[in-house]
Amino acid sequence: MLLFHSSTGCICMYLLSASSLNFRGFQYAQAMLFAIEEINNSTHMLPGISLGYKIYDVCGSIARSVRVALASVTRDEVAFTPSDTACTQIGHIATCACLSDKTKHPSFLRTIPSDDYQSRALAQLVKYFGWTWVGAIRTNDDYGNNGMATFIETAQQLGICLEYSVSVFLTDTPNKIRQIVDIIKSSTSKVIVTFLLPLDLYAILQELSHHNLTGYQWVGTESWIFDFQTAAQDRHHILDGAIGLFIPSAHVSGMREFILDVKPLNSSSNKLFTEFWETLFSCKFKQLNSSVENQRECTGHEDVTEVKNTYTDMTLMPLFYNVYKGVYAMAHALHNILSCNKTCNNKTDVVILKRMLQSLMLLRHLKIQFVTKEGDEVYFDENGDPAAKYEIINWQPRENVFNLGAELTTGKIPFCSEKCPPGTRKVLQKGKPVCCFDCLRCAEGEISNATGVVIFNASSNITNNSELSFLLLFSLTLCFLCSLTFIGRPSEWSCMLRHTAFGITFVLCISCVLGKTIVVLMAFRATLPGSDVMKWFGPAQQKLSVLGFTLIQVIICILWLTISPPFPFKNFKIFKDKIILECALGSAVGFWAVLGYIGLLAILCFILAFLARKLPDNFNEAKFITFSMLIFCAVWITFIPAYVSSPGKFSVAVEIFAILASSFGLLICIFIPKCYIILLKPEKNTKKNMMGKGAPKSS
Repeated sequence: MLLFHSSTGCICMYLLSASSLNFRGFQYAQAMLFAIEEINNSTHMLPGISLGYKIYDVCGSIARSVRVALASVTRDEVAFTPSDTACTQIGHIATCACLSDKTKHPSFLRTIPSDDYQSRALAQLVKYFGWTWVGAIRTNDDYGNNGMATFIETAQQLGICLEYSVSVFLTDTPNKIRQIVDIIKSSTSKVIVTFLLPLDLYAILQELSHHNLTGYQWVGTESWIFDFQTAAQDRHHILDGAIGLFIPSAHVSGMREFILDVKPLNSSSNKLFTEFWETLFSCKFKQLNSSVENQRECTGHEDVTEVKNTYTDMTLMPLFYNVYKGVYAMAHALHNILSCNKTCNNKTDVVILKRMLQSLMLLRHLKIQFVTKEGDEVYFDENGDPAAKYEIINWQPRENVFNLGAELTTGKIPFCSEKCPPGTRKVLQKGKPVCCFDCLRCAEGEISNATGVVIFNASSNITNNSELSFLLLFSLTLCFLCSLTFIGRPSEWSCMLRHTAFGITFVLCISCVLGKTIVVLMAFRATLPGSDVMKWFGPAQQKLSVLGFTLIQVIICILWLTISPPFPFKNFKIFKDKIILECALGSAVGFWAVLGYIGLLAILCFILAFLARKLPDNFNEAKFITFSMLIFCAVWITFIPAYVSSPGKFSVAVEIFAILASSFGLLICIFIPKCYIILLKPEKNTKKNMMGKGAPKSS
């Protein structure tokens, strides 16, 4: 964690190091010093201003981290008291999404992406490999709980099921760790998604090794997936094949050499550096009045190139680069505040400068965009987060050395339940996620699709919905009969009856066809296991839908007859020597509203039937409905210009022709195929054949 603080006469940066014996902490410190030296030696960045630094040892303690951070901003090296002093922090390794909450952490920024992105990316990665049945383990803190919550939310949206989700913490008892391992042993999932800190993972690995539990596909986060220390702890190869995400690899010219140049540390009188040197080279400095026993004496001239340990490992260079970018972000903000051009404004009053840096001005200037010397763009969004970029890491052991980032290889992962074969249906297991189901044979009269997903009773819902078929026949009969109302001398009653009877009977007819189409479409599209969608469109609902559609047309006709009904009149305009008795429309709007509503239902029916046209051949009524609607629409589309351009009695003939042609189209397309089966192919008129269980065709 980088802290920034200003006081009289100095501008300092602080690094909280995890432990005096933790080489990672020293690497982060060296990365900070490298950036500071670059800036101090630069002629264009903060000219005339020198940045200082201070390193604190927090020994891996959260409480001590807070104490040191507060002590640094209050300038109290021993104790601390509440203070109004502002402190701007830039994190290089803290990924918890909770830190993006600016109401709680207004002055926190970071150069590593938030776990909100990582969690969603991990869910997408798991989905990509088809792992829909997984377990989850998380560290019981903000990092693990928040990260896993986002993963679970995204995973469920992607159709991934969790068999278990457990938490662990470093201070948990051995019994708690054993309980977690027992859950893993008894589970059927072979994929384990983790949001764990390394120390918590080590505790799990140690217990798993006692049970020789290997062969699991581990999915990890940036906290351990790219760490050789974790690989070194996995002596039983439990994590072989692990996969996860890490921030992209980075190269900073000169940084590696700077970090490995430890000789300047030897000249320091700081006890921390002395202890570091002794640990790095496995030796001991000879102290005054003391002797070195059972250990090699340090000479101070040891060569770092002769040792190979965590400190010489540069695999975490992306994190060192984050420290580097954090220092430069601070420098750019100061550069802007001090109005630096060729020189900085060194005459600025120290008190004024201190107030400027302690205000929100520094925070505002930190949210800038700049480009590093390596050409990478650095910026912070409104939450203080950088852009999220990840690389996929895969662990493959090569002669006892883990090859991080090798070619991706994954084994076959079992599911909670395999896909159901044709002829069977899914039955959810009680108390289990939707990924867990049993496959049962379809009952008589039921069919399923290729994966056992679509289930419905064909005999009760399709080629036997006889009520709709009889109602359709009845409405077609009325359609034929309504053409008779157009014959004879027009009267007040016949003029009102002919158009309203035509409008209502045709809507009744189309409503029946529409109901049959919806039944077929909904039955075959009910794709979720245990779906009860057909319950909402059973025989009662089908009748109500027909009644509802027809009732709308009845209301339109009543309004037409009430406001301006059709009436008989004598037409003298067409022929000079003849008087034509005909029915005037009264309200043209009413007439076209009746026709428009019929056309709307016909188009809707055609669209639904077209969508259902590729259903199994034995349930091909949708194809015949499609053809009937094509004929129906074609007839009435051509009716409009013919009716408008036909004078007098010819308009009546056009309307009668349209009624009869569309009625015959519906009758022939829908019922002739049924009559063909009933009269000429009676052997196919059986439930067994309708369910597709008949004998195969001979070649």
